[in-house]
Amino acid sequence: MIRLPSWFAMLGPCLIFGTGIATAQERYSPFVASDMTNVERMVKLARLRPGEVVVDLGSGDGRIVFTSLRANPRVTGWGVDLDAALVDKSNAAARAQGFGNRAQFFHRNAFDADLSTVDVITMWLWTEVQQMLRAKILAEARPGTRVVTNLWGMGSWEPDEIDSNGSPVNLWVVPARVEGNWSWDLTLRGVKRDYSAMLERHFQKLEGVARVGNRRVIASDMRLRGDEVFFSISMTVDGLGYARHEFSGRMRGDSIEGTAKVLLVSDQDEDKQELIELPWRAARTATAAYLAPTGLIAP
Repeated sequence: MIRLPSWFAMLGPCLIFGTGIATAQERYSPFVASDMTNVERMVKLARLRPGEVVVDLGSGDGRIVFTSLRANPRVTGWGVDLDAALVDKSNAAARAQGFGNRAQFFHRNAFDADLSTVDVITMWLWTEVQQMLRAKILAEARPGTRVVTNLWGMGSWEPDEIDSNGSPVNLWVVPARVEGNWSWDLTLRGVKRDYSAMLERHFQKLEGVARVGNRRVIASDMRLRGDEVFFSISMTVDGLGYARHEFSGRMRGDSIEGTAKVLLVSDQDEDKQELIELPWRAARTATAAYLAPTGLIAP
């Protein structure tokens, strides 16, 4: 539910955005119910799966939670709102609609909601409040948690998907904290080779560089969606020749576990290729092996 100041109709939206955001939270208490067409679009974009938990921040009369529960009978949901009367109304509606323990609403500030165990976060709040909640979501929600909003975004965090069939409905996937130093090894044709990488992350966007032995390269095709990590490197590997590596895996604490596919291309005959597929496990390291001294050889 969107939060509208009580004096909005008289002063208009331009004044709201022109007075700064220092007291943004205090302005958002009365509400206007979300259009049901947009609610249904939000729930559809969330792609709810059995066993998941949905939370609505600023739940109003509970309609986003109720629509989620009707869309998937094996989903549970809860909401928080600053208006105690709306919370009581939502809990009464949950009982009347037969949702039992599947839906519950709390008189609570959205900034005090526990987001660590939910799978989907929905909200329809002014863009300033959504941007302030962004920091909480990125700090507390698990990688892979989906965030769905109607109309407004969350600052420079660009959506992963947008439903533009009407007012924008946006979906984000909370990214894993994959930035940092990583090391691993692969045994190719009987010889173990050491790899290292330095990854940089801006929300779900990745950049990085990698090293094999004393050769370095820029990583490409980098993708991060939740806890899923993808990237490739193409370079000459001493003793093997030109090799294209494709890495895909999931974050597991301070490791990434998945698969490495290495395509080896013969120096004498480009049509002669060998594809090697191996288990891949990279470990986060405190120091950057990528930056270790190289010596007077080509990078």
